[in-house]
Amino acid sequence: MKKLKIAVIGTGSISGRHIAAYLKNENVELYALCDVDGARLKAAGERWGVSRLYTNEEEMFAALPEIDAVSVCTWNGAHMPCAIGALRAGKHVLCEKPMALNAREAQQMLDTAKACNRKLMIGFVRRFGNDAQVMRDLIRDGTLGDIYYAKATYLRRNGNPGGWFGDSARSGGGPLIDLGVHVIDLTRYLMGDPKPVCVFGATFRELGDRRELKDGAAYTAASGAESDVCDVEDLAAAFIRYENGAVLSVETSFCLNLKKDVAKVELFGTRAGMCLDPELEIFSDRCGYLTDTRPARPTALDIDEAFENEIGFFVDAIVHDRDVYPIAEDGIAVMKIIDAVYLSARTGKSVEL
Repeated sequence: MKKLKIAVIGTGSISGRHIAAYLKNENVELYALCDVDGARLKAAGERWGVSRLYTNEEEMFAALPEIDAVSVCTWNGAHMPCAIGALRAGKHVLCEKPMALNAREAQQMLDTAKACNRKLMIGFVRRFGNDAQVMRDLIRDGTLGDIYYAKATYLRRNGNPGGWFGDSARSGGGPLIDLGVHVIDLTRYLMGDPKPVCVFGATFRELGDRRELKDGAAYTAASGAESDVCDVEDLAAAFIRYENGAVLSVETSFCLNLKKDVAKVELFGTRAGMCLDPELEIFSDRCGYLTDTRPARPTALDIDEAFENEIGFFVDAIVHDRDVYPIAEDGIAVMKIIDAVYLSARTGKSVEL
């Protein structure tokens, strides 16, 4: 079988996850790289052994029409233009999360993909983790019963990466759109993709990016610099009500005065509850006794495996012409939720969807 020729647009930190997974996939050839930063592009080419290097994606597509598909790994504000440009050039697209800066842009991306008859997949990598697979299997088996409440907590004590992450013009927001997008999608995916109908949210800008601390940030953007802008929220919290009556509570931060970082997903059903922190534990009752159980196999997220599964799914969808539009549609639904949280935070009122 002819190998798919893959290009990666954006060579910052997240691109390394995509590239490493592509290199392990026998059905693809890492063919070209593109980045607006020439020095970073050159370094990436040397690191990954790629000689076809471009600082403009349109020039890349014109020079290399044989490219089959691309990963878009740019800052959020470039997701839509890069993805639409690739789709119109006849390429399939895997776009990193969040899908775009807002739901309107996300819808334009999906409309373009359908008009061009190309595949558009969104990088919701947490769906492809070993932890999500175990949780989904247990939920499908009826272990939890009907899920009516979920909590998603993704809090960092000192975790603003700097660079474009703190610049709302390029990021679209702070921890909500960067971290919250992961757990909003994951919990919704596990709950069966219910339709969101009402959102109430609050955001806070109290601590900045904490660049003055001697400890240093736990996360650093490839584009970080002393002159970085930081005008995004430190903390976002929200309640999302779904059409089936279920409710999701979300808390996410870049900077917050807590003891340690927290990354936890909890689901509560009529038969049992489930908590991933980082291993999976199930809470129920048996024979009149409250019971806590853990699967015998390891359930903490293996992020490398998750990216390999995600890339494998994308490649397989192209090779076997399988539909990935539902993932893009979920991307739009998540963007509608995020838009509504920010609107609710600005107005102090609930937002009906």
